[in-house]
Amino acid sequence: MKRRSFPLFLFIICLFAFPQRSPAPLVYTPGEGWVYEQVGGGKWARTRAKDQLAVAQEAFDKKDFSLALKASRRTVKQWPLSDFAPQAQYLVGRCYEAKSMDEKAFKEYQILLEKYPKIGNYDEVLQHQYDIANRFLAGQRFKLWGYVPFFPSMDKTSDMYTKIVKNGPFSEVAPKAQMSLGAAREKQKNFPEAVLAYEQAADRYNDRKAISADALFKAALAYQKQATSSEYNQNVASQAVATYSDFITLYPEDPRVADSQKSIATLKTEQAKGSFRIAKYYEKHKRFSGALIYYNEVLLKDPDSAIATESRQRIEAIKGQVTPAAPSTAATGATP
Repeated sequence: MKRRSFPLFLFIICLFAFPQRSPAPLVYTPGEGWVYEQVGGGKWARTRAKDQLAVAQEAFDKKDFSLALKASRRTVKQWPLSDFAPQAQYLVGRCYEAKSMDEKAFKEYQILLEKYPKIGNYDEVLQHQYDIANRFLAGQRFKLWGYVPFFPSMDKTSDMYTKIVKNGPFSEVAPKAQMSLGAAREKQKNFPEAVLAYEQAADRYNDRKAISADALFKAALAYQKQATSSEYNQNVASQAVATYSDFITLYPEDPRVADSQKSIATLKTEQAKGSFRIAKYYEKHKRFSGALIYYNEVLLKDPDSAIATESRQRIEAIKGQVTPAAPSTAATGATP
């Protein structure tokens, strides 16, 4: 038994006496995950920021995004205050975007804009963020743990657009991002937030006629959707009418004026129907003063409709049943 164990014992002694570096084809790096590295690899590290960035850029140009990501990350980590760190951070975002890891790419671009706000390609980075947000608006799924496609989220998408606008409120991409924020909220059927986004766009970018006109029209449309989304909301309908009216007044040459006028007519008809139902309720319960008020509202909101004709008839029918208020002593001059 001892003879058989001797060769094994000798092998162990040799193993420790003459150590060799074992190949490790799978390497884990925090923030990057598991990466395959060929035996004999790892020669990409450099001792100067400029050289390390050059490795990252060359790898990116060759579409070796894993190596480009490692090299650019090392540049940022080892030389965060160097002149080469901003470009390296930019490459981190580009690598993630190229690897279809859009949420991570967006976050890395955000880090870039916050840490290095004076970068020369600021607007280009904003455009990358806007393109990513648009993909999520179109239905792209966010990824669980950064890898597993899980679910679309208009809340997360809205947050992206909000950051874009905050990053560059008067950049070329900001007005489009603000409008897309409204579109994201509409997809949620969160019409109050959609209206708020559109109204902010109309106010902030009032010097850009195309944006402000589109924003005001879409705000009115969102009000209209909100008014008719469940039980008819008279107050919201009134806001829709007012917003459409503002749009017509401010942009009389816009081709959507005719549609706005039709929407106003539709909204007023619905408002009139609501007032008519309330008037009928009051009349049924013999609360004639209230009934008269709401029948008159029908005449104001939709005077040429069939229910307006019926309202006039009901007004005449109940006028005699309303007891006139007794004149006050002050009005008659009588003494008590």
